Amino acid sequence: MAFTIFYCYDAYCGWCYGFSPVIKKIAEDFGDRVQFEVLSGGMILPEEPRHISVTADYIKEAHKTVEEYSGIVFGPDYLWHINNPELSDWYPNSEKPAIAMCIFKEFYPDRQVEFAADLQYALHYEGRDLTDNEAYRHLLEKYSIHPETFYSKLASEEYKEMAYYEFSLVKQLQVTGFPAVMLQATESKFYLLARGFTSYEDMNERIENVLKELSA
Repeated sequence: MAFTIFYCYDAYCGWCYGFSPVIKKIAEDFGDRVQFEVLSGGMILPEEPRHISVTADYIKEAHKTVEEYSGIVFGPDYLWHINNPELSDWYPNSEKPAIAMCIFKEFYPDRQVEFAADLQYALHYEGRDLTDNEAYRHLLEKYSIHPETFYSKLASEEYKEMAYYEFSLVKQLQVTGFPAVMLQATESKFYLLARGFTSYEDMNERIENVLKELSA
């Protein structure tokens, strides 16, 4: 059977943004040997909308740690909302980017990791509000997806159900934090490759070791 690497992430997760360059390079390097599947984790799913001011103080400090560890840069347009929460109109919610991911996977099953990275860049660097339909329009151009098709799917119950199915799948995989990466060897056997930010070198070595073990 073909092995699958599951990348459990959330569009709103700052550590996943920091991890984006690592997982993108891993997907490029191992794409001919394993399949890659991105699963959205549903990190922020409030019953009532919660304003960015609830988490802004935490993010203000945390993003610096992410930058330090990963070398990634958070953009000024994103940080404006973090530094001026009283002026921001953001109510973060993981639902819509997860639905967008489900739609995208149908069009480009082989480019899921790349699209996840694009969603994170749109939020954490360009400061786009992922709860706003317009936040996705530039990506539709990039990937030549017809806007009407995309937006009708984005509003449909069917794709929302797919997104919530992914959230429950991530729970079943016992993922409690993001990013998490695992390789599925059999129906019931998974190898944990990363829990939290992990360097490219470590990821590369772990995957090589698992693949060696499985081919032995």
